[in-house]
Amino acid sequence: MEFWIELVVSVFLVAGGIFVLIGSIGLAKLPDFYTRLHGPTKATTLGMGCLLIASMILATYQQGYLSVHELLITLFLLITAPVTAHMLAKTAMHHELEILDRTSGKELSKRARERMNP
Repeated sequence: MEFWIELVVSVFLVAGGIFVLIGSIGLAKLPDFYTRLHGPTKATTLGMGCLLIASMILATYQQGYLSVHELLITLFLLITAPVTAHMLAKTAMHHELEILDRTSGKELSKRARERMNP
């Protein structure tokens, strides 16, 4: 295998692993539900995208033709993760989950709750 292919795949794998690790730590350590949504939806989605792109590059090089499976999985992940986070946040607001005082944007959630219940 050529050196530059190994280098590109390695960079994507390491970057993806770092992003997934940061997202997982954020999911475990952040204080409330609303801030915990950022870990899996931002960092982990980007990390999985990097891992899948590395897999796509390697599979394309080894097979000799473009491997679209990984690209389709990446697109599906990038489309569904924000929608899922939005639905989870709306459900949490509907159930009136508590927001910590340290969390910024508390006044925005109050206005959103007022719009939900006219």
